[in-house]
Amino acid sequence: MTAIIAQPPGDPLKLYSYFRSSAAYRVRIALNLKGISHEMAFIHLTKDGGQHRKPDYASVNPQMRVPSLALESGQVLIQSLAMIDYLDEIYPEPALLPKDALARAHVRAVAQIVACDIHPLNNLAPLRYLKHTLKHEQPEIDAWYHHWVTEGFEAIEALIDPAPYCCGAQVTIADICLVPQVFNARRLKVPLDRFPKIVAAEQACLKLPAFDKARPENQADAE
Repeated sequence: MTAIIAQPPGDPLKLYSYFRSSAAYRVRIALNLKGISHEMAFIHLTKDGGQHRKPDYASVNPQMRVPSLALESGQVLIQSLAMIDYLDEIYPEPALLPKDALARAHVRAVAQIVACDIHPLNNLAPLRYLKHTLKHEQPEIDAWYHHWVTEGFEAIEALIDPAPYCCGAQVTIADICLVPQVFNARRLKVPLDRFPKIVAAEQACLKLPAFDKARPENQADAE
């Protein structure tokens, strides 16, 4: 495996983030929950034609997306769920997955509805493609966004049973993925009145300092 080296070995963890990126939001939550000391590097996705497309950042993350997580070794992790899995293995407390194998599968399924089904269709890149390449009007793009969020949330609403978090009394990766997606849904004005269990889990999570600190509006690069 070829490793990307982003910083000299021995430096603290560095998270390359953008305040509105829901994937970066997930990793911020995980780092906070585990109390892991880290630095932040801000990569603006719209300024300067997209700072994630600049050569300096492409040398850190060849996919040219955020987040990226530079480790103390200097190596770089990409993809938010891979980062969260790594952090959960290296820093096992508090655990982000249940001990029971069936419960773990359920938690992962909820997380992946967000990370694999909703988010990829509504990320900045496909929305820009719809607008600039396929020439769709903004109301059509908004309808696209609402459709995929609503379809995913319908499944999640049926699968979770907040007590008080998505899958019980323990915060898991399901919560870590869901809360940023709800933030984006609110920002894009997706109606949430049909999803009381999702809203209840979100509100319970946001009472925790780790989630509150990770909110987009609480980031140093927030506009």
